[in-house]
Amino acid sequence: MKRTVSLVVVMLSFTILIGARISIAAAAPRFEVTVTNLTRGEQFTPILVASHQEGVRLATLAKEGNTGPLAALLLATPGVGDIATSAGLLDPGRSVTISVDAGSGFDHLSVAAMLIPTNDGFFALNGIEGPRGHQTMTLYSRAYDAGSERNDELCATIPGPSFTECGGAGGGGKPGGGEGYVHIHGGIHGIGDLDPVRRDWRNPVAQITIRRIR
Repeated sequence: MKRTVSLVVVMLSFTILIGARISIAAAAPRFEVTVTNLTRGEQFTPILVASHQEGVRLATLAKEGNTGPLAALLLATPGVGDIATSAGLLDPGRSVTISVDAGSGFDHLSVAAMLIPTNDGFFALNGIEGPRGHQTMTLYSRAYDAGSERNDELCATIPGPSFTECGGAGGGGKPGGGEGYVHIHGGIHGIGDLDPVRRDWRNPVAQITIRRIR
């Protein structure tokens, strides 16, 4: 999915722990993260999961839902252990499971993806300590607004694949006119091309279940 929009230059703000990166052994602990799309009319872009040390803070997700450059950046960041992303889009009501290694000290997790079609909406968990032993934990994420674009709900300024309202793929993004800060997303209101009956949601939008599998 191509997009020229930058939603806040998200995920580029971290509070980084200083110290040498610890290599993860072959038999390192491993987390299994299952994400369920709880919306009725929004898809999730490929979902990024990162294991990292305590203190590494991932701000938000953005950059057109393209996880490649972000994953490369994170892997080169001290304090980050492992990165994994899901494949393709996650439809409403569907789930996907992503696994990451969690070596000694890399026992915190961050999870994020964009919601489409939206101008700059996303969900995220930031720096959650993973479960111990073989316990399972279930958390929920609201939808957030990156605040970098005006929420005009127009096909011409929304990225993504084919949408019913647009008769085809969305256009490119149009940075500017946003609030300038991350906040809870106000949803879809029908002020542009999107149909709120199909696309609007009530929080939370994502269920995230984390299980330690070794």
